[in-house]
Amino acid sequence: MARPANPTRRPNIVQTGFIFMETNLKNILIRNGISPSYHRLKIFEFLVGNRSHPTADIIYSEIIRQIPTLSKTTVYNTLKTLAEKGLLSPLTIEDTEVRYDADISFHGHFKCQSCGTLYDIDLGPFKTGKKLAEAKKIDGHLITEKQVYFKGICRKCLK
Repeated sequence: MARPANPTRRPNIVQTGFIFMETNLKNILIRNGISPSYHRLKIFEFLVGNRSHPTADIIYSEIIRQIPTLSKTTVYNTLKTLAEKGLLSPLTIEDTEVRYDADISFHGHFKCQSCGTLYDIDLGPFKTGKKLAEAKKIDGHLITEKQVYFKGICRKCLK
């Protein structure tokens, strides 16, 4: 049911090879009206390849090693653009931080209150999961965004 946010788990496009992945991600940006600059591509590539739900600061600190000219402003602007185009989801589980998720399929998140790890949760097994995923309105209100968050203690910390 819960799948940990594993930084080594990569989507199928990554498993087919780096060149294909970069070309595919470049095409995704172009199809969504985003100019595929080197910086944007690297930020998007990092998000798709790292399922750890990183913050902007984590993204910056990892990519700055490869691109010394990268600025935090570029990271924040790119994240904003990717979110506006629906290519990632900003997650605000805590008021003090925003994390980013390139998995835009409908799923929930579980944050361990002990270790801080953020897990993806498949909502399919829950009877309401499919209904929630397909819902366009609720009580006459138009739904524009769906986020499902759980907090508690993860199985690793329970041991």
